Amino acid sequence: MRSHSLVRRVRILAIATSVIATSVSAFGQSGRSSLMASARAAAQTVSAQPGESLRRLSIDEASALALEQNLGIRIQRYDPQIQDTGIALARSAWAPQLSSTLTKNSSDQPVTSILSGTIPVVTTGQFLTAVSLAATAPWGASYSVSTNNNRFTTTDPTSTFNPRLSSNLSLNFTQPLLRNFEIDQIRQQVQTSKKVRDLSDIQLQTVVSQTVRNVKNAYWDLVYAINNFKAQQQSLSLSQQSLKDNQKRVEIGTLAPIDIVQSQAEVANNEQGVIVADAQIKQAQDNLRALILDPGTPDFWTVVFDPTDAATYSEQAIDIDAAVRTALDKRTDLAAAKNTIEQSDINIKFYGNQIKPDLNAVVNYGAIGIGGTQFSGGTNPITGQTTPLTIVNRSYGTALGDVFSSAYPQWSFGVTIGYPLGANTAHANLARVRLEYEQSQAQLKALQLQVATAVRTVGRSVQTNQKRVQAAKASRELQEKKLEAEEKKLAAGMSSTFLVLQAQRDLALARTQEVQAVSDYNKSLVDFDAVQQVPLGASAASFVTVAR
Repeated sequence: MRSHSLVRRVRILAIATSVIATSVSAFGQSGRSSLMASARAAAQTVSAQPGESLRRLSIDEASALALEQNLGIRIQRYDPQIQDTGIALARSAWAPQLSSTLTKNSSDQPVTSILSGTIPVVTTGQFLTAVSLAATAPWGASYSVSTNNNRFTTTDPTSTFNPRLSSNLSLNFTQPLLRNFEIDQIRQQVQTSKKVRDLSDIQLQTVVSQTVRNVKNAYWDLVYAINNFKAQQQSLSLSQQSLKDNQKRVEIGTLAPIDIVQSQAEVANNEQGVIVADAQIKQAQDNLRALILDPGTPDFWTVVFDPTDAATYSEQAIDIDAAVRTALDKRTDLAAAKNTIEQSDINIKFYGNQIKPDLNAVVNYGAIGIGGTQFSGGTNPITGQTTPLTIVNRSYGTALGDVFSSAYPQWSFGVTIGYPLGANTAHANLARVRLEYEQSQAQLKALQLQVATAVRTVGRSVQTNQKRVQAAKASRELQEKKLEAEEKKLAAGMSSTFLVLQAQRDLALARTQEVQAVSDYNKSLVDFDAVQQVPLGASAASFVTVAR
């Protein structure tokens, strides 16, 4: 009997040795290398590989880097500058327009007057210079100033001046009294351009706030990925220790060799979890890198971030009603909607003014001066009477003196009025912009409701995640006690390997859920702050959208 028992024990030991050897061979060199890499990673979760550089980073530093280097923000910063040029373009309509003319001409004409004597051809020549300045004033008036000077020569003996120097000054001023008095097309364009410029500032603020929110969430995603990696490593280490303990039990004959297969499968499964978690870290690194770094930097793809802020749970009291009031006052989408209404106000004012009669006050003033060589006297070809010939020379300065001293003034005052018969385009445009104004008002009310709903939803999400963290923490603590109890029962022969492995899986899941709950809580706090400033939906202007 003793020899039979000894033989049976030898056979059991041989089977166990065979199973263990087969299992070790199945792991192979790659499995051992992977386990060694996991063990090294456990000592330092974020490490730089050859060719990479490690950079410690806080969440505030990440936000500051994004404000400086994020491409979406840099692109949006150009828009206000572009809109500044739009304002300058609209205001350029008020700039005075200066024009000048310089001409010289000569002509020969047949004699048509008996006073010209016997000459066959009358030759005239003229040299003319003219300058004019015209502009529209910011209050709607238009004015123009023009002056011309010319020198005229002729072979006609009847000409009183030869050569003749003349100078003219003309002033015109037109002031609208009804239509275009309070606002005209230029003022409409200038005011609208300013509103568009304000809208570009609102859009820039939106992009900045949304990008900072994305950066913070990406930062917490990286922290979650690292903590999840640590949790997977803990599960792997736990399953490896369980495998070692079971191998010892097989050696002493208290556990069937076949039960080791379950432990080996659990190790392989947890090793897969470590690999997946490591890939999630790399993806989170890429997401954060794209949000806070300039792709043009040499180390863009080689820098590795080591977060210095831990995703800890710190319960915060939130006031949803106060947050709703803040959002209704500061949300950028509401500011943009109000900006649209203000633009409609400008259009209503303009088209309402355009349906008024076109009543204008017009003032004209002119002054002339003449100079040159003046002839008087001689023989009158009609009467034959002869008087002494006199020659008087008047200089160009004398002609200018006549102009500026108003020696020969010309004034005119008048009023012009025009009124279209029947409806015109101004009436149609006024009806359209009034409907658009009412539509914008209704859209603003609908948007305010959406904003209040969104804030309340995110606020409840914060409260929900608070409870999730508390529940997940309690669950993890209970699963730790459950695993400890199952291991003690197994050591006493009152449990099985399957139940221990199941307790290990439950603990791994509880740890992952706790890490996820803490991460979601911190991200919900970020969203609660952001939703009071900007909409949380995807923005076309954002450079990167972090997958939630």
